[in-house]
Amino acid sequence: MGADRPNQVDPITLSVISNRLLAIAEAMGEALVRSAFSPNIKERRDCSTAVFDRHGALVAQAEHIPLHLGSMLGVVEAVLDQYGEEIQPGDAFVANDPYLGGGTHLPDVTVVSPFFCDSGLAGFAANVAHHADIGARAPGGISGDAGSIEEEGLRIPPTRLATAAGPCEEVLELFASHCRMPEQRRLDLQGQVAANRLGLADLSRLFDDYGSQTMHAAMQRLLAATEQRMRCAIGELPDGSYAAADSVEGVAGEGPIPIAVQVDVTGDHLHFDFAKSGGPSRGAINVPLNALFATVYYALKACLDPGLPSNAGLHRSVEVTVPEVSILNARAPSAVGARTDTCQCVAGCIIAAFSQARPGRLPAPSNDASTAVVFSGIDPRSGADYVYVEAVAGGAGAGPDRDGMDAVQVHITNTSNLPVEALEHAFPLLVERYELAPDSGGPGEFRGGLGVVRAVRVLEGEATFSAHGDRHERPARGAAGGAAGGLGAYVIEDSSGRRRKLPSKVSGIRLLSGDRVEIRTPGGGGYGRPAEREPDVLGEDIRNGVVSSEQAGQAYGFDPESEGQP
Repeated sequence: MGADRPNQVDPITLSVISNRLLAIAEAMGEALVRSAFSPNIKERRDCSTAVFDRHGALVAQAEHIPLHLGSMLGVVEAVLDQYGEEIQPGDAFVANDPYLGGGTHLPDVTVVSPFFCDSGLAGFAANVAHHADIGARAPGGISGDAGSIEEEGLRIPPTRLATAAGPCEEVLELFASHCRMPEQRRLDLQGQVAANRLGLADLSRLFDDYGSQTMHAAMQRLLAATEQRMRCAIGELPDGSYAAADSVEGVAGEGPIPIAVQVDVTGDHLHFDFAKSGGPSRGAINVPLNALFATVYYALKACLDPGLPSNAGLHRSVEVTVPEVSILNARAPSAVGARTDTCQCVAGCIIAAFSQARPGRLPAPSNDASTAVVFSGIDPRSGADYVYVEAVAGGAGAGPDRDGMDAVQVHITNTSNLPVEALEHAFPLLVERYELAPDSGGPGEFRGGLGVVRAVRVLEGEATFSAHGDRHERPARGAAGGAAGGLGAYVIEDSSGRRRKLPSKVSGIRLLSGDRVEIRTPGGGGYGRPAEREPDVLGEDIRNGVVSSEQAGQAYGFDPESEGQP
């Protein structure tokens, strides 16, 4: 055991400890991805990892998915509240329930493992992984039109999953038996436990190197340093109130639901007020408070100091107010499986509000949606259930000095795409198109990022299709004279070629062999007046097929007679 040096946590030592904590979280993430059995975790990396101190404060978060912070924060707090002094070395706890266990939606299953040293409980290793199925009425558990949490799958309050003697087999069996693809669910959950064990071993070596007193002191200084740095960034903003509003598309017959934020800047303190946001949705786009907090923290860091460490020090300078009855303050039994669409809209509103305080510094609105699709059925090759989950990328908003990125996840989602080869190997599906969507980027001096078109055909047997998304009816707005981005859409084409468009939030759509679903994602808004786009750059857009001749003429004033130059 290294000697304690509580009075010697100098800046260099603090930096070394901070980076080692982050490295521990990152290593846990890599272990989780490599040990996973489902494509959604192994290929799409739909998981996150973090390290917490003994009080449940975040000290290091791997750069995976910002929204997952909400689940980990909530579950660590719930485990401490429920088990307290009963927590023992070797324990591991699991939870996913947003109302009973601190989760944010049921497919995101969180595993928390306590870390003990010579002084007792010293911290926690935690991870969250999105399981492809959780036993919902509609496979996948993320359909946008679910009417209550009971429809969305297995609800797990904080539950002891393992002890020093080994895994609690009855809990593993309960979990697996309530889900489709039970063996995959069991193996992925065991992989989560194993990833935490790696983190605990690394934490043990770190505490051995510096001693428990020095480590506890360093963690507190790390949080204090982050708080100070964030308060300095806030202090550079002009005092005042900055407001922005948008809306998220509700389920059929519900209409758009307003999302609004007022950001009050007072010295080095921020207050986010969501009082003017709409009431609960009848569908699954309601947001648990922990998911709202995670979204606020993401947007704050992105707008003011992207290099800031992700830890609880960032949270201390922020106050969030939300009504008791609100789409942003989910109450049981409201469904929450599609909360990402609303969280994306919240992030976009916060960025729009900050752009008033920092004019000319922040981008135009991105697609601000989470286009999540689920294909499921019986695989004729094996006779077993399959569930294919994908969050399909869209366009980012253009910036004050550059085009928006094409085909990317934005804001609080950060997953990879599922490669076509992996998809077709794992599921009885064929990807017939996967390409950028022309004209989907908002016109401007700097063009908004393009969405994509992904067309998937059912090869054999029947399948069901469920999805949630947004910006099918109202596009991402432009900024500083830029124009709006393109809309998203789900279109089914049957084997005879007949096409029908679906709402943005659906579940249980029956697909027959040969049917094809075309998924089109929205683009980002443009920045600056389209007429000011450099002619050579617009000409390259046209040659590359990302801007059509029609859009070039209508939006940019392209004249085909002027020697081929806009």
